[in-house]
Amino acid sequence: MDAIYIITTGSLVAIACGLLGCFLILRKMAMVGDAISHAVLPGIVLAFLISGSRDSFTMLLGAGAIGVLTTFLIEFFHKKGGLQSDASIGVTFTWLFALGVILISVYAGEVDLDQDCVLYGEIAYVPLDLWIGSNGIIYGPRSLYISGVVLVVIILFITLGYKELHLTTFDPAFASAIGISTSLWHYLLMSAVSLTTVSSFESVGAILVVALLIAPPATAYLLTANFKKMLWITVALSILTSATGYYLAVYLDGSIAGAMSTMAGLFFALAFIFSPVDGLIAKRRRQLYETSKN
Repeated sequence: MDAIYIITTGSLVAIACGLLGCFLILRKMAMVGDAISHAVLPGIVLAFLISGSRDSFTMLLGAGAIGVLTTFLIEFFHKKGGLQSDASIGVTFTWLFALGVILISVYAGEVDLDQDCVLYGEIAYVPLDLWIGSNGIIYGPRSLYISGVVLVVIILFITLGYKELHLTTFDPAFASAIGISTSLWHYLLMSAVSLTTVSSFESVGAILVVALLIAPPATAYLLTANFKKMLWITVALSILTSATGYYLAVYLDGSIAGAMSTMAGLFFALAFIFSPVDGLIAKRRRQLYETSKN
């Protein structure tokens, strides 16, 4: 039963991250998830200083608020400061992370406040964090319900706003011309990314969240030029990554999160080599064909 809990939770998180990752990759903002995972540190510290509690929910609220702020700052520096997207991402998360380190160093003497112990989780612990009702009934892992709710929210967001998200991703100039606010939909997308990454940290760990946000969509991108197919392939890869990663970890008796990230990277490598259109072998064949014609 523990295996089912872990694989299901990993799949739910992977699908939510992967669907949003498809938009991030096409917008050339794939590292936003990594930026948020570093930038939320001051939010954790401030949440403790304000509430005086190390409760995970309080920490998640603080981290989520800073995560949304991070996305706003990245866009602000990009639009108003004229920085490239990668530069604005780098500037934002480094100084916010540094601010968090300073706050921890100042208040570490009063409390054991560390981002690893209050927020970042490990997917192997999912079966241990149970939701127990007031009547004593065990409903299953709490992370399973959180991940499921987040996934439903993300699917509804993408479904209801698909036209706007699609246009602002592929042709922002045309979207603006027909009255769609590119800035609004950018911030909505970034807020969804922030919600998904922060809510998933405690369940599966920050490293796995970043891997799932990038690797499955990047793999799907190499396998098709159709965006809807890319989304469906990402969903399939997300489930496959979670399942194969778990059993690889069991076989090696190693880290489950590390094994899932490894499988995500392996699938990307296979697509990079064997993709029928953009793979190395396909490109080499086209080069040989062009050479033979000349």
